[in-house]
This record gives sequence, C-alpha cells and structure tokens, in this order.
Amino acid sequence: MTNQTNGANSLQAGLPAGDFMGHPKALWQLSNIEMWERFAYYGMRAVLAVYVATTFFSHMGAGANAEASLVYGGYTALVYATGIAGGYIADRVLGYQRSILLGAIIMAAGLFVLLIEDLNWFLVGLSLIVAGNGLFKPNISTMIGKLYTPEDIRRDSGFTIFYMGINLGALIAPLITAAWIGATWGLKWGFFAAGIGMILSTLFLEVAKKSLGHIGLPETDKEGWGRFFAVGAGAFGLAGVVYFLLSESTLLGYLLGAIMLGLIVYFVSAGILSKNKVQLHRYIAMIILFIANACFWALFEQAGSSLNFFAREFVTPMYGSMTSWQNGGFGIFQSLNPLYILLLAPIFATLWPKLDKRGINPSIPRKFALGLIQVAAGFYILVFAIANMQNAAGLVPWIFLALCYFLHTSGELCLSPIGLSMVTKLAAEKEVGLAMGGWFLSIAMAQYVAGLIAAIASGGTAVHGVATAATIDQYSGVYMQLFWIGLAFGIVYLVLAPVINKLMHGVK
Repeated sequence: MTNQTNGANSLQAGLPAGDFMGHPKALWQLSNIEMWERFAYYGMRAVLAVYVATTFFSHMGAGANAEASLVYGGYTALVYATGIAGGYIADRVLGYQRSILLGAIIMAAGLFVLLIEDLNWFLVGLSLIVAGNGLFKPNISTMIGKLYTPEDIRRDSGFTIFYMGINLGALIAPLITAAWIGATWGLKWGFFAAGIGMILSTLFLEVAKKSLGHIGLPETDKEGWGRFFAVGAGAFGLAGVVYFLLSESTLLGYLLGAIMLGLIVYFVSAGILSKNKVQLHRYIAMIILFIANACFWALFEQAGSSLNFFAREFVTPMYGSMTSWQNGGFGIFQSLNPLYILLLAPIFATLWPKLDKRGINPSIPRKFALGLIQVAAGFYILVFAIANMQNAAGLVPWIFLALCYFLHTSGELCLSPIGLSMVTKLAAEKEVGLAMGGWFLSIAMAQYVAGLIAAIASGGTAVHGVATAATIDQYSGVYMQLFWIGLAFGIVYLVLAPVINKLMHGVK
C-alpha cells in the first residue's frame, strides 16, 4: 500500500505519484540501469589487470604485473576523474537523462573495441569507456538524490538500496566474465559479455523514462538534439586526451592533483561569494570528507590489482585446479565484495534509522572513520595469514582473503553510500552535479595512488641485477604499511568528528 506521506514527498520532488516498497518507483528503475552498467564495469575490471599483464607485457617478465598495475590505476583514475566534466554537462548543457544515454552508448562501443588484441586499440577502448563513464556515473547518482526532498528520512536508505543494485551487477559480473567465460574461452571474451551488459543498461534507460517524469530532463531552452551530438563529439575528443594520458602516468598524477586543487578553490570561492557562512562551512566539511574518501579508496582499490595478483599467485584455489584458478578462477574473489554488500546492505539500511531513533546514530565523520579502520584491519588479516598460515607450497588459505574482503566491505558500507548522500545534502542545489563529480574526482585520485601502491606490491624486484617476481613477503610488507596508514587516518577522523559536525550545520 502506498504511504501517503511518502507519496507526498515524491510529488514534492516532481515525480509521478506512487511508490513501491516505501520508495519512489524511479529508484528501482535507476537501480536496474546502474546494475547493468556496473555488470559491464566490474566484469571487465575483474580480468583487466591480469589480461593486460599476460597479453601485452608478458615479454617484461617480472615487471609485467607492475606495468599492468599502472595501466589499471591510470584507467580507473580517469574513469572517476571525468565525472567532474560529466556533472557540469548534465547541470548546464544536456540534462541528466540524455547525458546518461550518451555515456552508455559510448561505453558500450569501448567495451567491444577491447576485443582487439592490439595494445593501441586496447587503449582506445579504455579511452572510450572513460569518456562515456564521465557522462554516466555521477549523473545517475545525482538523479537518485533528486528523488527525495532534502528532509526526507528515506534518503540514506534509498542510496543504500541503490548501492545494492550496483553490487548485484558487480556480484554476477566476475562469475560470468572471469570465473566462467575467462577460464573457459579466454579472458578477452569477458569484455564481450561486459559489452552486452552495457547494451542492456542503455535499453532499460528508455524503459525508465515514464517513472522518472521530468526528473533529469533538460531545461526547455536546451532540448535540441544538436547539443546531444555536440557533446558526443566532445566526448570523442576527450577520449583522445585520455588515450595520451594512459601512456603518461606521471603527467596524469600531476593533472589529477591540479584539478582537485582547482575544485577545492572553486567550492571555497563559491561559498565565500554566496555570502552564506553556512554554505561555506558545509563546503569545507565536504572537502575534508573528500580526503577521507580518497584515503579509503586508495586502500580498498587494491582489490582489482594487487589483491587480484595476490589471489592468483599466493592463495589456495577456492575450487578447481591451480591451472584453472590462474587462468581466471581467481576472479571469483571479485564477487565477494558485492556478495557481502547484498547480505549486509539491508542490515545497514535498517540499522542507521533505528540508531537515529535512539539518538546513537554515528555522525557522518564517525562513519567515515569506522570505514577507514575496517579497511586497515582487512590488510592486517592478510599480514597475519602470510606470517602464520602458509602451507608447504607457500600459499595462504583462501578464507583469509575472503575475511579481508569482508572487513573491506563492512567499511565500505559505513562510508560510500553515506558519502553519496552526504554530497547531495551539503552542496548547493545548483552545484550538486559538480559536487558529485568532485566526490568521484577524490576517488580518481585514490585510484591513481592505488595503482602506484599495487605496482610496488605486485611488481618484481631486482636481486643482484636480476629481475625477480614479487614475493609473498613483498606483499606482506606493503599491506602492513597500508594497515598503519588506514588506522592512523581513522583515528584522526574520530578525533576531528565534532569539528566536522559543526561545519556541517545540522546535516546528518
């Protein structure tokens, strides 16, 4: 039965009347669209680093993993960095619905280009995915925020449900693209399956238009399709820039830092120029939380790179032979994080409102701190297992890596869906898209750093001038450092939580 109060909130947000399971119908439609886009992204991500190492850099011997990790880090960084431009385009030029549609089409094209076994063409495919993702990813998250009024208590739960849709796609993707298709027919065919997922995402967007109403449509003076094709041409131009940056890792790092600094200056200036002290303080709080977000993801995003190599080389098979495991079976670990989210997200979605009613709901900064501490603890489990639980072959039981992913996931649920909701609350209405792009830019910085960390953890070392593959002790040393970094940041944010809460002026 439709809740009358919830229905009213939907009407206030400009949606057609009628909810489903206590939330706007459009929430479920957008979650389905995002699920298939995430299937495409995580499906190709599950095999990306290993495929690049074995297909394009195998001639480098011990250095293949490190070089592949840098490509992986550069690609994932750019995937998130382009969100800043995509948010601006949706806000000011194209509207959210058409930005998402265009991004989906370009991403699908890029995924199919990855099937070409040539490094230059492979980088072209990655570049198209990056350009399309910038138009897609930040804008669908922003539309979720527009489904609720700012004071609607369902907002955080809605983002958590949306997060479940993301992770349903992420759960089934590695099982299909890596553990099944990759292990049976070759890793590159996982990219083909990912491309099919992106096509489905595009089709479901058309189905969702009725439920969305006018949410995400362009302003009346910006409805012409000329803008659509102009932005499309610009996206292909951006893909050319991305292609260049994928080959210039150091330059990419400087560029991301410069953009992030420019964004910080923009938000502080916007707060000052607004002559609204509350808005200025909220932007400062948002920037401080962006830093925590970047730290968390720099640690967490070892999942697709160094943890993938670690699973392939130093973890006992969860199933099958060691040969099938190394040919793609290791990708099953990429499904653990979304599996845990699907199991835990309903608990967290109901937990926060219950704690709020009792007056003991942790504030947003404290939830961020809890996330950082848990991601740090996950790495300590691996350090412990390497030191104490290796078998005669020098392999660590797979259960310890599974436990690591469990702690990383519980930390993620304390930070990521809460952060998405936080951005839509702290930013001024006219700058929500840009702020969401900033949130993803902080993740882009983290992805770049994660690639550098992974290159150190999984790359070969020189012994008496001879290159050797990364040892299990090399992984242990890097993961111990990550433990201390995550723990230190978590403690700092616990201490600073009261100050950050004051800057947020009542936003919870």
